[in-house]
Amino acid sequence: MRGMVLGETRKLPAELTRGVVEHCVLALVSDGEAYAFAIVRTLGARGLVTSEGTIYPLLGRLRRDGLVTTDWRESDAGPPRRYYRITTEGRRALAEFAADWAALRDAVDGLLPARPKRGGTSS
Repeated sequence: MRGMVLGETRKLPAELTRGVVEHCVLALVSDGEAYAFAIVRTLGARGLVTSEGTIYPLLGRLRRDGLVTTDWRESDAGPPRRYYRITTEGRRALAEFAADWAALRDAVDGLLPARPKRGGTSS
């Protein structure tokens, strides 16, 4: 990819991430709770989100929709933090998304040209 530095995380186009990031957040909190900055850091490392400003409205929507619950806790490193945890409804939404994502991924993969294997060419 032109202009990329080895080891650099590429930010994905917004058209590809729209509608996907909220389910990535649900996946991140499906095994345990997390606070917003940790969520942003993890998503950012994968090129999905670049700032807390984009994640807070999404987290608020997930909370209002009953897909996550929250609680405030004191922090040794500064102000209190709001921790996010997935709900039963959130797990249901994540499972539905995972099935839809697999179908979409398979459909797109079936249309894309095969990638050559390292050290060889595709046949």
